[in-house]
Parts: sequence; C-alpha cells; structure tokens
Amino acid sequence: MTSQQNPQIPDVQNSSDSRQLAIDKVGVKSIRHPVRVSDKCGGVQHTIALFNMYVGLPHNFKGTHMSRFIEIINSNERELSVESVEPMLREMVKRLEAETGYIELTFPYFINKSAPVSGVRSLMDYEVTFAAQIRERGTCEFTMKVVVPVTSLCPCSKKISDYGAHNQRSHVTVTAQTNTFVWIEELIELVESQASCQLYGLLKRPDEKYVTERAYDNPKFVEDMVRDVAGLLDAEPRIDRYTIESENFESIHNHSAYALIERDKRSND
Repeated sequence: MTSQQNPQIPDVQNSSDSRQLAIDKVGVKSIRHPVRVSDKCGGVQHTIALFNMYVGLPHNFKGTHMSRFIEIINSNERELSVESVEPMLREMVKRLEAETGYIELTFPYFINKSAPVSGVRSLMDYEVTFAAQIRERGTCEFTMKVVVPVTSLCPCSKKISDYGAHNQRSHVTVTAQTNTFVWIEELIELVESQASCQLYGLLKRPDEKYVTERAYDNPKFVEDMVRDVAGLLDAEPRIDRYTIESENFESIHNHSAYALIERDKRSND
C-alpha cells in the first residue's frame, strides 16, 4: 500500500521547503539494466548499461520520489532499447511533476574488426554514453559520447631521435549533440581515421609490422589529434555541438598530455 492510499503514512518528500533554493538535478545513479543496441550492420547487441536518472526540483518541494525512478525503468520492457530512452524520459518528467529531466546510460559497445594485413577478425570494445535531456520548454536534446582508444606517436620524438620514436595509447573522447540519427560506428571511424594508428584486438606479426610503421609515418601531437577530429566534426551537418578531448597516456612520462576543443556550430549560423 502506497502513502497515497494510506493517509496515515506521511509523504515527507511532498512537504514544502522554505529555503527558496531549486535543485538542478536530483535522482538516482548507477542503476544497472540490460539494454539492446542496434548496430550499423543490421544486428543487435545485448549489453548492460549503467543508468543515471535525474529531474529538476522546484524550490518549494522538500524532495523527489526516488522509488519512482526505479519503477519507471522496471515498468518498461525487461530489456530496454535505445529507442525507448526518450519516451522513458518524458514519462519520468510527467510522473515526478518536473519541468526538466535527464537520463544517461553508459555501456560497452563492440565492433568486429579485421586486422590490416592478415585480415584476422577480433572484437574491439568502446565505451559509449547516450544522454537525453528535457529542458524547461519541453524540448528534448540527445547527446552521444564515445571513448575511442587509439595509438599516437610523438612528432618531436621522431624528429630529434636517430632511430625510433615514443608512442602511446590515447583515449579520444567525442561528445556530440546530434540533430538526426548518427551511428556509433560513424563517430568511431571518424576518430580512428585521424589517429597515428587505430587499435585492434588481435594482430599477427605482419599486422604488428604494419601498425608500427603506420604510426611512425603518421605522427600526431595531442593538439593535432583534437584539431584534425574537430575539422571532420565541423564538416558533419548532423552534429550541432561537440566536445573533442584527447588524453595521451605518455610512455616516457608519469603524466598524461591533454587537449580539448568545444564548439557549438549553431552559434555561427
């Protein structure tokens, strides 16, 4: 029996608050739930996502109803699809009587890649985050974030060394607000095309030779990486706003090199 059905159980969250301070986001974090994600090849991946769910709380309410977030995610089909995120977001805002709402889900995504010479196939995993947000006027915005591991080779090291050059694994993160559908694979391929070399799950010796020489022939500073990826994002009409970050986990230092570019393309229209 709920508090609404039994008046003897007080509903503390619904009581008023006198501090005159609205809360931008209040809700629940780190809910694990199965999801289905369609891939570009026409298949479906079954994976586990980590959900964060929030609403805006007006200044006059003491609290929100935390249990309703869990009810909403469980009242949908047992295995959620990405397409169900916006309807779930709108249901959440309605049930919690909020003007704004936010749902974020992060999950591993796999691509079956062929090695560059031998053609041997193996899975590469990427971290993907989908975020949907309803603002005060009821408009819904969708953001996709991908973390793409790549190889970067230092141009300075190559220039000053008699032989060899230091390289490292890097994480390039693209957060893109889209105005229409964009495949996860498209963002990943865009980033990998600008790296010193992309990564593979499995390499034979001819492949290892290829990726080593490919990186050596294509050196990139962390600054080069974000600028080159940003140039491709600027040319993509389906992306309205983006943040591109690159972190190089340096192989000759105990620190990382980092660069970021942020741009709202609509401000130039």
